[in-house]
Amino acid sequence: MIKCVTFDLDDTLWAVDPVIHQANRELWDWLEQNAPLFAQSHVLADLAEGSAMRQRLLQQAPEIAHSMTQIRLRLLEQGCRDAGYSADQARQLSKAAFDVFLRARHQVELFEHAQAMLEQLRLDGYVIGALSNGNADVGQTLIGSLFDFQYNADGVGSAKPHPGMFEKALEYTGLRPEQVVHIGDHPINDVQAARQVGMWTIWVNLPGQHWPQPACADARVSCLSKIPFEVQRLASQGESRVTL
Repeated sequence: MIKCVTFDLDDTLWAVDPVIHQANRELWDWLEQNAPLFAQSHVLADLAEGSAMRQRLLQQAPEIAHSMTQIRLRLLEQGCRDAGYSADQARQLSKAAFDVFLRARHQVELFEHAQAMLEQLRLDGYVIGALSNGNADVGQTLIGSLFDFQYNADGVGSAKPHPGMFEKALEYTGLRPEQVVHIGDHPINDVQAARQVGMWTIWVNLPGQHWPQPACADARVSCLSKIPFEVQRLASQGESRVTL
């Protein structure tokens, strides 16, 4: 019997690129006002995910590659030091700057039907969790009250497709894998990883989302409104899947 539904967040319940773009813009405005040496020594593009500055950082510190929070904090601190701030100033500025970014990071615009779909799952009696590689705290979004728990890569110490996040969800709920449905947009990080743990899977493939290969999921939706129906359909098959 399926009792829990877990969700990826970015690009499953909202589009992440516009959020990060705006958050970087607000961060840059703050840096121009409060860390002018940083702004004089860098450009806005240095804050982007694929920037050369970020790649150099990850080459120097590959152990933080799973943590979007640590990457950004380290990027800001190193950038401040390179710009001429002292070590103490760099630490203080990077923390304050990150707070600005994080506030903007949570100003998400939900995909159509996302909130109504989650409300229906709650009415249906499911425990709802979030499992995300990103650093968004779902509790700080408009749908935070609809979630019972959340794990992310920063807190767990590993990013999907590593099984750690899924195992944490099972430990928290006390459920077996076949009692959980994981829902996400990424064919590998969400669908394949959850299937390998033994969970049911629903692939969110919304219009405009393109992957080289389709996900091998138990169900596929192109509209979030279809998720409650698919969860119920999988639940009807649940008695046939048992793990020991």
